[in-house]
Amino acid sequence: MENSFTYQPATDRYDRMQYKYCGKSGLQLPLISLGLWHNFGSVDNFNVATDMIKYAFDHGITHFDLANNYGPVSGSAETNFGRILKDNFQGYRDEMIISSKAGHEMWAGPYGDGSSRKNLMASINQSLRRTGLEYFDIFYSHRYDGVTPVEETIQTLIDIVKQGKALYIGISKYPPEQARIAYEMMAKAGVPCLISQYRYSMFDRAVEAETLPLAAKFGSGFIAFSPLAQGLLTDKYLNGIPEGSRAARSSGFLQRSQVTPEKIEAARQLNEIARLRGQTLAEMALAWVLRDKRMTSVIVGASSVNQLADNLKALEHLDFTPDDLAEIEQILSRTI
Repeated sequence: MENSFTYQPATDRYDRMQYKYCGKSGLQLPLISLGLWHNFGSVDNFNVATDMIKYAFDHGITHFDLANNYGPVSGSAETNFGRILKDNFQGYRDEMIISSKAGHEMWAGPYGDGSSRKNLMASINQSLRRTGLEYFDIFYSHRYDGVTPVEETIQTLIDIVKQGKALYIGISKYPPEQARIAYEMMAKAGVPCLISQYRYSMFDRAVEAETLPLAAKFGSGFIAFSPLAQGLLTDKYLNGIPEGSRAARSSGFLQRSQVTPEKIEAARQLNEIARLRGQTLAEMALAWVLRDKRMTSVIVGASSVNQLADNLKALEHLDFTPDDLAEIEQILSRTI
């Protein structure tokens, strides 16, 4: 049954969030963005998904991050999000930043995967239809596929902007060598790379060596996904692998083998630092990602309004003392 009342977003929503300019652009993003990778697909509870989108917007989260293959089933997160927008956010499109991506397998056959012009053009057209949008604010190449010349992929992104199908473009998970080519080509075309999206957390710091400095050099903003290491940086695994958790499943992005005794012990020690700071481990982990001045935003996932509310509490304590950072570094150096 549909709600008998019309949803009205909170009038003080922008007072509840902090915003930051994305790289060298004039676009501001909320420090915390909502990702729809999990929990917004056709197998998930649509009413819970709707409530999370409403709660996010009510608390100043203006950026919603999608990809064409998010679900399951693939494409269903975009379809559900489009329905939520239509039912609840008529008249608020200009207050939202909506991003999507293409590059991972989406449909059968040789054209439904990879980073070719054929795939990207078909993908954005499909994504626009599923969401019911006229354009995306940000459209990403979801990955470098190892085969398609970077020049082909990036020229397609540039053309997507020139065709009015996206306002800005970005890259995700590109190796440094290919990222450099992308940044240079975009800049030369007058359509600079707005943002770079990579996995980053206390337990995955690979981007610190080359990727993050390279993005900053070319004026690209930076947004982190999986900041809680698929739940390892929460209190969920402090005493092992609980029933029903991601790591307990036979398939998924967090495998039982990744929940090592070393990481559990590190999480316990980090949890104690967080407790002394008056935070949960998850709150501190999000604040830690945002400590770097080059970081524009962090993408959180959520399975409930309560979980999203807990993540937003990270904004209440973003500062770290030198002693905090030194102690955290010492713990992580023994883990990674």
